[in-house]
Amino acid sequence: MNELLHGARLLLNGFGWWAVRPRVMATALIPAAIVGALMAAGLVALGAFLPAIVEALTPWADAWAAFWAGALRVLIGVAVLAAGVVVAVTTFTALTLLIGEPFYDRVWRSVEERRTGDVPEARYGLVRAAGDAVSLIARGLAIAVLSVALGFVPVAGAVLAAVAGASLSGWVLADELTTRALSARGLDGPARRALRRASRGRVWGFGVATHLLLMIPLAAIVTMPAAVAGSTLLAHELIERGVRPASAQD
Repeated sequence: MNELLHGARLLLNGFGWWAVRPRVMATALIPAAIVGALMAAGLVALGAFLPAIVEALTPWADAWAAFWAGALRVLIGVAVLAAGVVVAVTTFTALTLLIGEPFYDRVWRSVEERRTGDVPEARYGLVRAAGDAVSLIARGLAIAVLSVALGFVPVAGAVLAAVAGASLSGWVLADELTTRALSARGLDGPARRALRRASRGRVWGFGVATHLLLMIPLAAIVTMPAAVAGSTLLAHELIERGVRPASAQD
């Protein structure tokens, strides 16, 4: 539990970067606001079509008693909504980081310079950002499918879908957001995964806290720059706590 709370505090420390580099953080609001408006519209559309979607998923429930059919469809509706939120959050993050690559690069660099006095060679760029965006959206879709499937579990399906969606989405968000700071230090995929697994609770705490705030449309816009700053701090802690794998050494 302490590790989970510590991870969430790192996101809070990221919000503290607004007082340290307000101009750098403010410019990063632009891409978040653009993508956030699109994602909010998508969620509104999902809400409008949710009853029809649920009925399409459960045609066999038409033969049930009205009470049981209604109860089932409410639970599945919650699961579908949870899945939609996962897709919205991961897509928002992916597109915001892609469109706002120059802005979020400045946020990352400001944290690196303040924390270590030096900025490692990133070699990130738009091509790498585009690949990471596609990967993040694909993982978000996979989590969404799992969430909908869990919605069919009797009684507890809606709760399972919401918890699984938040937990798995939180992990992939933390994975994506820490990639820049870790890869800039020469850490390849297996090395980065090893560091995250060694501090699993801390990574999960940061990621789930980020996911929960990104669920709130207006809060998501302000959270994105803070998440980039906080994830850089998290990456530093992962490196400090872990042993650099041989595969990442020069």
